[in-house]
Amino acid sequence: MENDQGVLVELYVPRKCSATNRIIKADDHSSVQINVAKVDENGRAIAGDNITYALSGYVRSRAEADDSLNRLTQQDGILKNVWSYSR
Repeated sequence: MENDQGVLVELYVPRKCSATNRIIKADDHSSVQINVAKVDENGRAIAGDNITYALSGYVRSRAEADDSLNRLTQQDGILKNVWSYSR
C-alpha cells in the first residue's frame, strides 16, 4: 500500500518464487534469495549489475533448486547450453 506521497508503507512485502511463481510466505524459513552477478568479457563482475532469484522452500525440499536455477539463468542469458528439459 502507498500513502499520498507515493511512498511504500507496508511492513511486509511478500516475495514470489522465481521457479514456481508462488508467493513465499513469511514463515517459509527454508527459502533463499540468490544474487547472480553479471560479468564483462574478462570475467569480472560488473558492480551493481546483478539478477536476483528467490527460491521457495518447496522447490528446495523437492531437490529442484539447482535445476531451477540453471533453467532461470539460461533463460536470462547468463548460462548457455546447461539446462534442457529431459522429462
